[in-house]
Amino acid sequence: MTLPLLQRLAGCLFAGLLITSATAATVAEQENEFYKLITIPIPDGIVLEAGAIQYFDKDRLAVSTRLGDIWFIDGALAPDPKPDTVRFTPFAQGLHEVLGITTRGDGWFYATQRGEITRLRDTNGDDRADLFETHSDGWGITGDYHEYAFGSKFDREGNIWVVLCLTGSFTSETEFRGWGLKVGPDGKAVPIVSGIRSPGGIATNHLGDMFYTDNQGPWNGTCWLKHLKPGGFVGNPTGNKWYNLAPNLGPRPVEPVSNSRVATEWPKIKEFVPPAVGFPYGKMGQSASGILNDGSNGRFGPFANQLFVADQTWSTVMRVCLEQVDGTYQGACIPFREGLASGSLSLEQAPDGSMFVGGSDRGWGARGGKPFALQRLVWTGKTPFEIHEIHSRSDGFELTFTEPLDPASAIPSAVTAENYTYLYRADYGSPEVDKGKPAIHGLTVSPDGKSLRLRMDLVEGHIHELKFPGLRNKAGQPLLHPSAYFTLNVIPATR
Repeated sequence: MTLPLLQRLAGCLFAGLLITSATAATVAEQENEFYKLITIPIPDGIVLEAGAIQYFDKDRLAVSTRLGDIWFIDGALAPDPKPDTVRFTPFAQGLHEVLGITTRGDGWFYATQRGEITRLRDTNGDDRADLFETHSDGWGITGDYHEYAFGSKFDREGNIWVVLCLTGSFTSETEFRGWGLKVGPDGKAVPIVSGIRSPGGIATNHLGDMFYTDNQGPWNGTCWLKHLKPGGFVGNPTGNKWYNLAPNLGPRPVEPVSNSRVATEWPKIKEFVPPAVGFPYGKMGQSASGILNDGSNGRFGPFANQLFVADQTWSTVMRVCLEQVDGTYQGACIPFREGLASGSLSLEQAPDGSMFVGGSDRGWGARGGKPFALQRLVWTGKTPFEIHEIHSRSDGFELTFTEPLDPASAIPSAVTAENYTYLYRADYGSPEVDKGKPAIHGLTVSPDGKSLRLRMDLVEGHIHELKFPGLRNKAGQPLLHPSAYFTLNVIPATR
């Protein structure tokens, strides 16, 4: 290849990067009008790859890191935090990749490390942990790089749930790798769910049901949000050899058939819990991670009781609305906020409703570009014109919006739709398969303009990709995010 040709190709690539960057900046600027992004300054010499965040006392955070530190941070809730107003105090050091931290407010902190949950306490009031106790170590560890352990906050019964990555994210070389465990107040770890591959975060929804994110790979055609239903199997059979250590769960599930579909295998395996929401790979992200339920009662805007899910590779936060049909979760993912500084990994909500996002790019690249970051998303009080929720109906979907629609814009040409699924297979990932373009039979706007009935053909087991470039509100404005992706496990029979 000649030098001039190389130079032309390099110039095209550079121009493409500029176009992509400019487009992303424009979207981020639009989002910033509604959700302002504030960066917390991190002192030189501190590597704050925030694996977990816990708000716990006035204007104070506990932030654990992938390097094994726990920092207390004061001043992070300031409207314009400065290096001289934000104070970092090392609470604990020398732990092993802490990807979960929680507290009951009694002085004890519970840190989920790779090999155990450790409880820590400052007994003399100097803001340094001086008492370390093993709370639970009911799983195995080999030292493999991918043997992550993500720990939840306390659930309503005082349990901490732990989701364990497979060894190398492909095999299960020690007990309960590829499982979810529930650790009671007494520290006893009980195996509760099998079928996990490579988790990225764990949290409850507003009803108290536990969810985790699982990443694309073997038996995962894309990244998913999955319901940790007690006694369930969530899709990857690699760790099922440890059923002999889990008599509380009964016999090992039937093996799924590779190169099948989730919708095909689900009826054959009684323990199978299908993924609740798929994040289409390369469209919504590439590495789903931390989860946060918006429990702010409106202090974070109009999305109370919805889930927010981070994506580490794309440096974004996504939004999820869920429903249950016949006891099975399903729902939609919708873009929410991009332009974060590092790979979005952990999420936490402060009492004022604002969302802290901890970032890291170690091990993978991230669009944000920074090796680590701590940032805060604050609702400005302005309501964006957005899809609020999507619910399945027997003949299509019903969508609600944050602002009334202009009924004249709700015409079939304002909507595009397609559906697809993924191969359910032992190989890594999957392309989109079984694609279809469903017929749209009609749109009806409610009298108040806040909801839209979309009548269209549906396919169980498929993600329905819905785009609304033509919809407008009463002021003639388009949707801030005109795309949504609904994972349809069950078509409702009557509603």
